[in-house]
Amino acid sequence: MQATQTTVDPSEIAKFEAMAAEWWDPNGKFKPLHMLNPCRLDYITNQIAGEFDRDLNDLRPFEGLRILDIGCGGGLLCEPMARLGATVVGADAAEGNIPVAQVHAQQSGLEIDYRHTTAEAMAAAEEQFDVVLNMEVVEHVADPLAYLTACKDLLKPNGLHICSTINRNPKSFAMAIVGAEYVMRWLPKGTHEWAKFITPEELFELLRKAGLDPVDRKGFVFNPITWQWRLSDRDLSVNYVTASLKPGPSV
Repeated sequence: MQATQTTVDPSEIAKFEAMAAEWWDPNGKFKPLHMLNPCRLDYITNQIAGEFDRDLNDLRPFEGLRILDIGCGGGLLCEPMARLGATVVGADAAEGNIPVAQVHAQQSGLEIDYRHTTAEAMAAAEEQFDVVLNMEVVEHVADPLAYLTACKDLLKPNGLHICSTINRNPKSFAMAIVGAEYVMRWLPKGTHEWAKFITPEELFELLRKAGLDPVDRKGFVFNPITWQWRLSDRDLSVNYVTASLKPGPSV
């Protein structure tokens, strides 16, 4: 049997394995993600609720939905999805992240299926999900189109794909690399490669080529005065997020 192709970049995986134990330290190397997480969750939960007609005021509004977080890291998104009632699978190509995520989920009393695997391997196994979360991963893979195609294959018809990444322009270089890695030292130097950043137009084109239908995009904008993130309809200049659907029969 042919080995499953993978878009994993070993040098990228090594960076995150080295930081695995710090995932749940809000003041550690993943401080930017902890700060961004409420804003990400706001977008994700509203998109899922809108697409699947769920009321976020319910106790477990995502009951019955199967959600995959690809590139799950320590589980910063998996745990809130599980608390909202979803059946959650967290997958990461960095093996060191998985025990960190598993231990924290156990401590939190949550059942989450964490796996050391890739999108391509799961697609080859014909796994299917209502929602695929693909947050801050696409800028780290070797072949974005092949990777996004695997994400599409993992979705059920009419499934929802949420993908965030970083724009490629002088401002993103100044903020995401110089600012975050050299000035604030939030991330180790070399965490990001500016050349791998993807513009919103490029990402929409890649999503379409992968067989998905982009339906929304928003910016994540950081306010250095309040030290908070917010969603923006217009400012996609650095961090941004997209929603797309896998075509299927009308529902």
